Amino acid sequence: MRDLLRGFGAVLYKEALHIRRDTMALLFALIVPILQLVILGFAIDTNVRQIKTVVYDEDGRREGRELVDRLRNTDTFRVVGYVRSDRELNEAIVGGSARVGVKIPVDYSDRLLDRGTAQVLVLIDGSDSSVAAQALNVSGAIGLDESLRRLLPPGERLPVEVRPKLLFNPDSRSPNFFLPGLMAVLLLFVTTFLTAFSIVRERERGTLEQLFVTPVRPLGLVLGKIVPYLGIGFLELCAIVFFMRTVFQVPIHGNVLLLLALSVPYLFVALSLGMLISTKARSQAEAMQLALMTMLPTIFFSGYIFPRETMPLPFYLLSFGVPATYFVNITRGIILRGAGLVHLWPDALVLVGMGLLLLLLAAKRFGKKVIAA
Repeated sequence: MRDLLRGFGAVLYKEALHIRRDTMALLFALIVPILQLVILGFAIDTNVRQIKTVVYDEDGRREGRELVDRLRNTDTFRVVGYVRSDRELNEAIVGGSARVGVKIPVDYSDRLLDRGTAQVLVLIDGSDSSVAAQALNVSGAIGLDESLRRLLPPGERLPVEVRPKLLFNPDSRSPNFFLPGLMAVLLLFVTTFLTAFSIVRERERGTLEQLFVTPVRPLGLVLGKIVPYLGIGFLELCAIVFFMRTVFQVPIHGNVLLLLALSVPYLFVALSLGMLISTKARSQAEAMQLALMTMLPTIFFSGYIFPRETMPLPFYLLSFGVPATYFVNITRGIILRGAGLVHLWPDALVLVGMGLLLLLLAAKRFGKKVIAA
C-alpha cells in the first residue's frame, strides 16, 4: 500500500503551495459559489403568485364582482385591467399583457338567482406550464367552492372534509426547497473545474511531465492533487450552509455534522471526476468544455428541478449514474425532512463507490502516461 501511495506527501505539499499562491483559484472556489447562491436564492421563486389577469364582465352586477374579488383574494390572480369585448380579451393574452382572461357572461347573476348553472370562461396562457397549472387548479377550486356554498343550506357542513397538512415546508418557501439542491450543483461546478484546470495548467507549463519521470506512483499523484482541493471544497460547503441558514433562514431539521460528513463522499466524487477529465483534456478550453458537459445532467437528471419519477424510463435509469442524484437526496433529507444516517446510508455508499471508481480510472490513465514517459 505504501508503494502505491509513493509520492503522495510530496505532491500534496506541492499542490498546497500552488493553491496558496494562486489567489484567483481561491477566489473562484470560495467567492463565486456564494455570489451564485445569493443571486439565485433571491431571484428564483417557484411559487406561482400574482398572475396577471384581465376581466371581461358582461354581467356587471354584485355576483360577478364577488367572483372577481374571490379570484383576487387567492393571491394567485392579480387583476390588471378590464376589457369590453372578446377581441380585447384575446388580444391581452396573445400580446402577453395578461396570462389569464376571465369572461363573466351577461346572464351570470340571473342563472345563479334562478338556481341554474352559470358558466364562466377562464382563458389561460399555456405557454408556461407551471403558471397554467396553478391558474387551472385555483380557478377550478374557486368554482367548486362557490358551487358548494350555493347548494348547501346555511349552516350545513360537507359530509367529507379533507384537511391536508404540509410537512417540512408548511409556508412553501422557495429557498427551503431550492437551496439544498443548489448545493449539489455549486459544489460539483467548482470542485470539478478546480481539479480539471489544475492538471491541464501543469501540462501546458510542462511541469506535469516532470512528475512522470519521478518515483511518484499514479495513485499517490492523483490523491496528492485531490486532497488540497477537498479541503477547499469543504470550506466552500461550510460557507454555503452558513449563508443558507443565516441569510435565507432555511431551517435545518437534521444533524448538521451528519450533513457535513455525508458531503465528503460527494466532494470526493466531483474532484475525482475533474481529475479524470484532466487526463483527457489537452488544454484549459477543452477541460472547460468537458467539465460543462457534467452540468446539464446534474441539473436536469438529479431531481434538483424535475421529479425523477416523471421522467421517461431511459432517462430515469440514466439518473442513477448522476452523482448529484444521491447528494440531492442527502441534502433535502437532512435539511428538510430531518432524516438520519439510517435513511441515507445507501446514498452515501453509492457516492463512495463512485468516487473510488473514478479515482482508480484517473490513476490508471495517469499510470499509462508514466509508463509512456
